[in-house]
Amino acid sequence: MLRSRRSLLGAAALLVAGLAHGADVTELNFGIIATEKAGALKQMWEPFLDDMTKAVGVKVNGFYATDYAGIIEAQRFNKLQIAWYGNKAAIDAVDRASGEVFAQFVDLDGTPGYYSYLITHKDSGITTLDQVLKNGKDTTFGIGDPQSTSGTLVPSYYVFTLNGLDPKTHFKVTRSSNHEGNFLAVLNRQVDVATSNSEMTQKMKEKSPEKLDQIRILWTSPLIPRDPLVWRKDLPGDMKKKIQDFVVGYGKDAREKEILKNMYRLAGFKASTDAQLIPIRQLELFKDRKKFEADANMSEGDRKAKLAEIDTKLAALAGKAK
Repeated sequence: MLRSRRSLLGAAALLVAGLAHGADVTELNFGIIATEKAGALKQMWEPFLDDMTKAVGVKVNGFYATDYAGIIEAQRFNKLQIAWYGNKAAIDAVDRASGEVFAQFVDLDGTPGYYSYLITHKDSGITTLDQVLKNGKDTTFGIGDPQSTSGTLVPSYYVFTLNGLDPKTHFKVTRSSNHEGNFLAVLNRQVDVATSNSEMTQKMKEKSPEKLDQIRILWTSPLIPRDPLVWRKDLPGDMKKKIQDFVVGYGKDAREKEILKNMYRLAGFKASTDAQLIPIRQLELFKDRKKFEADANMSEGDRKAKLAEIDTKLAALAGKAK
């Protein structure tokens, strides 16, 4: 019996050793968030994924879901092992899908982040944010994917929560789409106002400046950290090293620089960790705190308990940020 147990322990140790050396990894699936149509995303990302295949020694397949939740769920069930997320979606990937941040986008012009916008058509008659806040019942609104940082979280907090408003009830009609969908909805006057971001406007500036000329920016957010790449924690150690070495080292020649430029004007990637998500976690908690403070249906005891719970979480995050 003792010998059998030792044999089993030995076999288990060999299996773990094999996993640690990546012997079981025969291909990787890389999730791409749905900021625009899948065909456009595939054209942007496939050259990078092909180069990654050559560098890490296994086939890297692009996975293009129709929404952020599809990418998170696929990573949760190990249908994909690496993904590009916005910061808000990355929080769910880290908390619920065995995710871990390992790299961060570096912008072509060197800026450490990007901006969320509220936009309207120049002929809409809307010229100020104050009009949006005061005349919601006469306004149709396009918001982002629920998991989008710049399309939903940031404008929801800074524009609506801080003004005591809920975009779901403030407007005559509220529709949800990706960045491209919202931009085109404003351009084609299908909605009066929508969320967007500086990445989308920069893309339009370069490819269709005549379309951007028809757009007015009503509000600009504080700086948002650039997007992370997230892998599953249980990837073998040697495979993680190959992936990170490739990603962080990418952009060394003119061809690779051109590929990166087409991927949302990137200069490359830098190594990162889950710590980059702390400001977005704080933002989510601040938004929740404002909601509970204003909830007239909560008892005073429940409100105090919720606020104390949020304050404890904020204090813990502040400690991690130091």
